[in-house]
Amino acid sequence: MKILIVGAGLFGAVCAHEFAKAGHRCTVIEKRSHIGGNVFTRYIPEADCHEHVYGAHIFHTNSKKIWDYVNQFAEFNHYVNRVKVDCGSGIYSFPINLFTLYQVYGVRTPDEARARLEQALVPNATPANMEEYCLSAIGEDLYQIFIEGYTQKQWGRHPRELPADVVKRLPVRFTFDDNYFNDRYQGIPVGGYTAIIEKMLAGADVRLNVDFNADREDWISQYDKVVYTGPIDAFFDYRHGTLEYRSLRFERELLPVSDFQGNAVMNYSRREVPWTRIIEHKHFDMKLNAPNTLITREYPDAWTVGKTEYYPLNNPSTDMLFRRYRDAAEELAPKIHFGGRLAEYRYYDMHQIVGSALSLCDRLGEGRSSM
Repeated sequence: MKILIVGAGLFGAVCAHEFAKAGHRCTVIEKRSHIGGNVFTRYIPEADCHEHVYGAHIFHTNSKKIWDYVNQFAEFNHYVNRVKVDCGSGIYSFPINLFTLYQVYGVRTPDEARARLEQALVPNATPANMEEYCLSAIGEDLYQIFIEGYTQKQWGRHPRELPADVVKRLPVRFTFDDNYFNDRYQGIPVGGYTAIIEKMLAGADVRLNVDFNADREDWISQYDKVVYTGPIDAFFDYRHGTLEYRSLRFERELLPVSDFQGNAVMNYSRREVPWTRIIEHKHFDMKLNAPNTLITREYPDAWTVGKTEYYPLNNPSTDMLFRRYRDAAEELAPKIHFGGRLAEYRYYDMHQIVGSALSLCDRLGEGRSSM
């Protein structure tokens, strides 16, 4: 069977690997000039590290099935994401843990921390927005240090304008555990993510610099099945309206120092600082011997058609609009299938993308004769 996969990111690459393994002929087309989508990495010899070109990507999951799946394509290092936050007056441990509470309040034990945090809370059983939820969950001091300014930059809106659900996963730990993730498995592939994507795509015909939507009907007519991983509203020429996203822009700098900030990820929570974080790439590879280092400043950016869609802006209005596109997409089955972060209009971590792609392959009989 001839299968077209639109998008050479992680979702499309997993599908290409599974379908090729099942004996189908896969063509993968990609609008960008490289494979890998937003997980694209490239080696920077001057800093002896792999650059995460589109922002930090740390693989983490609680699923042994998914962990074993990605480990067949690469060895993973033991990197643990320990984020720090620069709020101007100091640098704090994040996510909020016992050391953070010691830094802010001087408390030293879990019981002292719980009692002090309880004093700071603004009780609210039914918070109407993100700000009210934060004040009821972490209090004014921590809200000001970590949330208000950062959120305004990241989402282009004040927390009072955002739903409480945006931040409800924010952990508060009464231990010294400063691991950003709670998952059992975590790491970064030795050799970068692009090497993984290359192995996944090894059995496919890959064509770069191809805009599927510019010649959509012709591409569809040539194949038995199509897996589309691009923006779902773009597929339908925005006929019902444009979904909302946030975009990003990146400013990279090679510095003649061996270590710039002592950590892979430093968030900047003050509203006056235009970037949200600085990434120092060599810490992802856990190699600090090179005399130079590469850093990237990450700037949130308003999205318009033509810019890269990084974060879906889920709210009641956009969710309703997405459902209209999803209904239209379902009418195109069983020939055309939509999957991935943009096609499903969901913020996915990498393990969720792999899981979603494998689920699609399972529904299609892993590309076998049941398709």
